[in-house]
Amino acid sequence: MSLDPKVSIITVVYNGQSTLEATIKSVAQQGYSNIEYIIVDGNSTDSTVDIIKANSLVVTTWISEPDKGIYDAMNKGIDLATGDYLWFMNSGDEIAHPNVLENIFKQNANADIYYGETVMIDEKGIEIGNRRLSTPEHLSWKSFKKGMLVSHQSFIVKKSLVSHYNLKYNFSADFEWCLLAMKKAHLIENTHLVLSRFLDGGITKQNIVPGLKERFRIMVHNYGLASTLYQHIFICIKFFSFLLKHKRF
Repeated sequence: MSLDPKVSIITVVYNGQSTLEATIKSVAQQGYSNIEYIIVDGNSTDSTVDIIKANSLVVTTWISEPDKGIYDAMNKGIDLATGDYLWFMNSGDEIAHPNVLENIFKQNANADIYYGETVMIDEKGIEIGNRRLSTPEHLSWKSFKKGMLVSHQSFIVKKSLVSHYNLKYNFSADFEWCLLAMKKAHLIENTHLVLSRFLDGGITKQNIVPGLKERFRIMVHNYGLASTLYQHIFICIKFFSFLLKHKRF
């Protein structure tokens, strides 16, 4: 691989006229040059497509057509991507700093997966605080026994390691997708950087109960029932402790 790997940043969006520009701006500000930016729009009925067209100097490739949901749209993004690495940054989410990618590849330009911290933001872009789950110092596929310890938006993975998102899951296919990529990875690099600013209140949070049910099924399939039940004792304790302390989850 070259010293400057190509990164495909993929944004999926539907009726994102109030959120998309912030995401595009964060991509445009990146100092790293070897980026392709792909936007997959789900046939929006607002001014989303106009926003995409107005940013044609930033957006490498885009499509606008009906899809079967967020993960179907993400699969379309994978198919369009030509980069060495994939980085999903959905509408409303932002890359944390203009020099993020430069700093990542300055450390190591050939890891299989890079991960880092996530800061939560509200709809005005104001920081709420750190994500509820703590990022581990060392990450492997077994780490997800304790939940999704790394945000999908702070997870950059070699395209060669991934397949399509599993469309039988409506809310937790990203959990399985990241887990399966880590199973194939040889080198997973902790960047010790804040990689993304995550817009609070997305589809997963709006569907927390069905999403947790799906995640439980994925965990049982990969870790076994006994281990999953045992780990959920601690997951539940941490969840309610965080909720009581911060009044959010």
